[in-house]
Amino acid sequence: MRELKITPIRNGTVIDHIANGLALDVLRILGVRTLEHDSTVSVALHVRSGKLGWKDIVKVENIELSPRAVNAIALIAPTATISIIREFRVREKRSVDLPPTIVGVLRCPNLNCISNQAEPLESEFEVTERRPTVLRCVFCERRVDDFLRHLA
Repeated sequence: MRELKITPIRNGTVIDHIANGLALDVLRILGVRTLEHDSTVSVALHVRSGKLGWKDIVKVENIELSPRAVNAIALIAPTATISIIREFRVREKRSVDLPPTIVGVLRCPNLNCISNQAEPLESEFEVTERRPTVLRCVFCERRVDDFLRHLA
């Protein structure tokens, strides 16, 4: 059997153990359209995994994730791990961890919420349940469990 190998990256980020089928949503969170043109992006879909059965993997050269991006990934892919690569070596590896509050990552689905008005105010959600994840807007108390539709 022939294998296709993904080229190693010198510096950047590898997001592994993404639930099967969510890699393209992770790319949307990362904003890959705004990356430098010399940054390689590799996506592996439907890869066999001992931990998950099947998983996706995203490798992005020349980027380290902001805390907001990590929080957004934790919402849609809570089993993900993030590896920071420097000079072709894994320098740091960690699992995503959902903080008790999520700020500025989602838009509140309540159009009348103060966070959706012209106020200089970022959205803020409390994590009320972890498995499955459910959030509650701190301003209007609207519950949210469909995160992809409401990513800011």
